[in-house]
Amino acid sequence: MNLIDYGPRALTMDVVKAALNNNNFRSTLWTGKHLQLTLMTIRTGDDIGLESHPNTDQFLFVAEGSATALVGDSKDNLVKYPMFCEHVLFVPAGAYHNVINTGNRPLRLISVYAPPNHAPGTVHRTKEAAMEDEHDHY
Repeated sequence: MNLIDYGPRALTMDVVKAALNNNNFRSTLWTGKHLQLTLMTIRTGDDIGLESHPNTDQFLFVAEGSATALVGDSKDNLVKYPMFCEHVLFVPAGAYHNVINTGNRPLRLISVYAPPNHAPGTVHRTKEAAMEDEHDHY
C-alpha cells in the first residue's frame, strides 16, 4: 500500500489497513481544503505530546492498541479517558490534549483535522522529527 497524500481528489480506501501499514509517527494520507486525514504510529510507552490546536477540531480513531487520552481546557486541568481498539476521541478546537500509548505494542491512530493542520504531504518518521518541524502547522 502506497502511503502518500492523495488529496484533494476523491478517494476510497481501507483506512484501517493503511493505518496498520503505517510505521511513521505521522503521515498525511489526504489533505483537502477543509479536512485532513493523517496516520500516526506511537511507540510503546511514548505519546503524541501535549498540544492544542486553537482553530482546528480533531478526531482520533484507534486502529490498533490501547491508550490513555488526556483532554482539558488548560495544561493543568486534564481529564483521563481510556482508549482501546475502535475507540474514538473528539477534541474541540482549543482543547489541550495528549494520547499516551499504554499498551505493549505500537499504537496506530487515524487522525482527522478540520481544517487541515499540517502541510500537504507531511511525513514525520519519528516524534522527534515532528517536534523539530512544528512550524508545519498552518
